[in-house]
Amino acid sequence: MHNFIKGVAAAALMAMPVSAFAEAESDDPIIIVQNNWTSQLVLSYVVGKVLEEKGYTVEYAPSDSQLQFQAIADGDMHFQVEAWEGSMKSAFEKAVENGMVDAGTHSAATREEWWIPNYVLDKCPGAGSWQGLDRCAEMFATAETKPKGRFVGPPADWGKNYADRIDALEMNFEAINVGQAATLWAELQSAYDREEPIVLFNWTPNFIESKFEGQFVDFPAPSAACNEVKEWGPNPNATGDCGAPHSGWLKKAAWSGLAEKYPGAWGVMQNVDFTNAQIAAAALLVDVDGMEPEEAADKWIEDNKDIVASW
Repeated sequence: MHNFIKGVAAAALMAMPVSAFAEAESDDPIIIVQNNWTSQLVLSYVVGKVLEEKGYTVEYAPSDSQLQFQAIADGDMHFQVEAWEGSMKSAFEKAVENGMVDAGTHSAATREEWWIPNYVLDKCPGAGSWQGLDRCAEMFATAETKPKGRFVGPPADWGKNYADRIDALEMNFEAINVGQAATLWAELQSAYDREEPIVLFNWTPNFIESKFEGQFVDFPAPSAACNEVKEWGPNPNATGDCGAPHSGWLKKAAWSGLAEKYPGAWGVMQNVDFTNAQIAAAALLVDVDGMEPEEAADKWIEDNKDIVASW
């Protein structure tokens, strides 16, 4: 009977919301950074909602994807759930030198690169490499870029300056940056429906891989020397003549005062770990299913109870 009562009590305790027995170390808000792409918005809400269930006050602060890291180092913001190697490496590492904390690396492997739908290969068989793509550049030309091909680039504040790479590789393309990620997908959908040639910025993990058939374009493999030694790459007179990592890291970033001020929250943040499939699923809820990011976070938490519990 004693063991039965203990078992019932334990079951009741497990059924209680975490916030029912958690006590936050401070009422001051934990400020979570939000950026302008879908998975980051959804997953920042996921982390925030988990922390709120533990009794913490959470606020969200939009930020430029490059300037955010110094703001975290300064303590103006506290946590960033998605820092991508391909576009944020330099700003991230500089902020770590200035006091920001590398809060751990996700299981997910990332890639950020030029991308083409598979039907482009029917029109330009060599387009899977930058040299083959460049030979077909005029096929991608628009009234805005003619006779050069148009590369549909990401928002400028993502830190991806493809105009420099185009110049370094002497490609016959012009980079036209969009204002927001949604415009990338609108451009892709429009071209895809008509099987028109398009080359645009894409990344993985992303919902795109579950909706469109396509592939990344291969550029010279990245190296530190690429950005430092002119003689290193295909163009002996320029630096920057290489592509992005094929399997880049995805990290978390944190204010150095988190562990001391909010030790319980810090433990959760260190345990947060996303895979490629989990990140793609978060983006799909918004970009395909049409949910708002906060609504999608609730659905993601509901669908991944065991993962959330493990944090």
